Amino acid sequence: MNDPRSDAQRLSEDWWCTRIIDMRPGVIRYFGYPVEELIGRVTFAQMIWLMTRGELPTKRQGELLEAALLSAVDHGPQAPSIAIARMAATCGVGLNSALASAVNVLGDVHGGAGEHAVELYLDIATRIDAGATESDAVRAALDAFVAAHGKVIRGFGHRFHPVDPRSEPLLRLVETAAAQGEIGGRFARIARAIEASLSAGKSKRIPMNIDGATAVIYAELGFPPALARGLFCLSRSVGALAHAWEQTQQGERIKGPLPRQYIPTYVGPAKRSLNTRT
Repeated sequence: MNDPRSDAQRLSEDWWCTRIIDMRPGVIRYFGYPVEELIGRVTFAQMIWLMTRGELPTKRQGELLEAALLSAVDHGPQAPSIAIARMAATCGVGLNSALASAVNVLGDVHGGAGEHAVELYLDIATRIDAGATESDAVRAALDAFVAAHGKVIRGFGHRFHPVDPRSEPLLRLVETAAAQGEIGGRFARIARAIEASLSAGKSKRIPMNIDGATAVIYAELGFPPALARGLFCLSRSVGALAHAWEQTQQGERIKGPLPRQYIPTYVGPAKRSLNTRT
């Protein structure tokens, strides 16, 4: 069929071509679904799935995604992303800037652990599919991970919690869904095998943390690693918003990382004078 548009019109309208949204006067459709049909019938978690995957999830898939998103919304002001949101709020910026400040620090170390954990799980699955035993695949993948990222295995152990209280409830949901045939359960087994390997020969167990547990859900649901970090950003934005709003209501101004009566330790040169220079 001939395109009635001029070359200039076609070039302009194709500049931001997208499969995500069909938006024109009187029409808003997400991957073909009219927004008026989605409102009141689709949850926010299901909408996130639709917008990132192009199809709506099953009820159980949506519930697992929602559980993962819920579990990581906040970890208190000791988490840099939350502390930064609160500090930004005391500087007179709006909530949007406080949220942006929080999201901007969610990098490889703080925020990227879920992405790295999904990558690790997928690497182990690939090695098993190539013929390795589960134990050999885990050892080889862990060695490769350490060589690439350092000795800290993302998704396991926690600097604050001896046992992360969020992990087991999530894993129980995964196990129930797997028993009912809703998901495969493969990545839950892989994550448990990593946990066992890391804890072997140690006096203290190295349990899975929230990043490892949510990574199990994201891997089971088929989300690629990069989206695991994006989903964590969405989740943590809820906590950042709550803390930035609370801080705004408290009315404090220019609140830094330390109470003002505490001065950071100085380790530079002793006092010296320009007059002694030759």
